[in-house]
Amino acid sequence: MASHRSASILAGGAFVVLLAALLGMVLGHSTLGPRAAVQLSPASNRLGAPFGYSESGGVAGAGEGSGPDRGANGSGNGAVGGEGESAGGSSGASGSVSSSTTSKVDPALVDINTDLGLEGAEGAGTGMVLTSTGEVITNNHVINGATKITATDVGNGTTYTARVVGYDYAHDIAVLQLEGASGLKTVSLGDSGSVRVGQEIATIGNAGGAGGTPQTSGGRVSALGRSITAGDGVGGGQEHLAGLIQLESNVQPGDSGGPLVNASGEVLGMDTAASSTFQFESSANQAFAIPINEVEAIASQIASGQASSTVHIGPTGMLGVQLQSQGGEGALVENVLAGTPAANGGLGAGDVITAVDGNGIATPSALTEVMLQHHPGDSVRVAWETPGGGQQSATLTLASGPPQ
Repeated sequence: MASHRSASILAGGAFVVLLAALLGMVLGHSTLGPRAAVQLSPASNRLGAPFGYSESGGVAGAGEGSGPDRGANGSGNGAVGGEGESAGGSSGASGSVSSSTTSKVDPALVDINTDLGLEGAEGAGTGMVLTSTGEVITNNHVINGATKITATDVGNGTTYTARVVGYDYAHDIAVLQLEGASGLKTVSLGDSGSVRVGQEIATIGNAGGAGGTPQTSGGRVSALGRSITAGDGVGGGQEHLAGLIQLESNVQPGDSGGPLVNASGEVLGMDTAASSTFQFESSANQAFAIPINEVEAIASQIASGQASSTVHIGPTGMLGVQLQSQGGEGALVENVLAGTPAANGGLGAGDVITAVDGNGIATPSALTEVMLQHHPGDSVRVAWETPGGGQQSATLTLASGPPQ
């Protein structure tokens, strides 16, 4: 696998991937590139990103990507100090989480497998079953870029086609519906407000994308209220995850979307880190989880069909342009995918998209944010500047693309 990538992204509707994906390189999910196992630390279903995490809240972060198939590297600077309760605070420790407890959680989990058709790769992750009829929560980065999603229920061994109900890209949360599911075991949600520094916990998930019986890692809570910024090394945008639970636990690729549980087997958080849009580096045995109270609130919003500036409901629309960041205004088109709305509308390499439906576009990230408000079949008015300085526009009907 190549270890270098073009400094560019594909922005089609809410769809963002690297050019290298089109060349069959791994942008991928936790452990699987094109039919090959790959490692990314500490936890994810995706590989090789131009994003770097920087942390605030007491632990030094890291930066440059490394390892096979890492590709374009982001840089993350971990700030020491900051917000949140750290491990130096009150202990609040509870008893260790037993294997008998975690084994009772296993049947309420699913192994998520994704086909990244436009990237020539596959992926794996973990999901938690919320309802007996197959409503599942996971990280958004687990399904990002997926053209096909299946989920194997650990409790009954059945593999289901999973439909994307919606996702919140800014908070890294997604809701799936397992088609035709019934009678499934469900997780028991606890209160993340009760979590204390020093508390013994366990993380459970599809470590290594191996499937089958979930793997468990014990650990403890090392800090609360942590913030992580995912910095876009290509487009210049940033996304911010706040209020996270920091863990000392051996969270592995494929565990993303899985549960953080207490000694009673209650879910206190959703493990999250490292992806094509969220690249994270840290010292060993360090991970983060989204508090389950936040996950539950956003999942309820998605399930009720309430879209927002960050929540997308239903299928994702796609323009089909490959973009490259530039110093000036707009989003520079590096390439256009054949047969897509952008190609049919006359957009070409070297054009700079400056507006969509009258909304100014300053960066590729801005284009993604605008397009997330649309769906396949929607018509959008796209304005662009040609390499020669001419002004053009066209009304394009969005195609169906993978989730952002």
